[in-house]
Amino acid sequence: MYEKKIPKDFSCGMAVLMEIIGGKWKSYLLFLIGKGVRRPSELHRQVPAATKRVLNLQLKELEFHGIIGKDIYPELPPRVEYFLTDFGQSLMPVINAMDNWGSGYVGEFRQLMERKSELSGIHN
Repeated sequence: MYEKKIPKDFSCGMAVLMEIIGGKWKSYLLFLIGKGVRRPSELHRQVPAATKRVLNLQLKELEFHGIIGKDIYPELPPRVEYFLTDFGQSLMPVINAMDNWGSGYVGEFRQLMERKSELSGIHN
């Protein structure tokens, strides 16, 4: 993994949380895996805006931190399935709270995005 020249300060719980789930797609990947989406191809279909490379990198980082595990079945072609570890399960209340917050904000968010689109259209 890439190591930054300036060491990070992990004395704060939020810094630790953001290191673990702070990637662009990590929390959504955890949400999907928690809902039963297990295969890499299924995850890629659920997140079409992300490249396979980025999703695979973020899955590797979640695996490195012990949040998810990976089963590789000895078949041809090999079948891979991801699952939440017990440690990963402990994050699900946080992930579900994020989902609930987002669901409650959808209407207002859409209005803001429409307004933003209208404003950017004026300046073009």
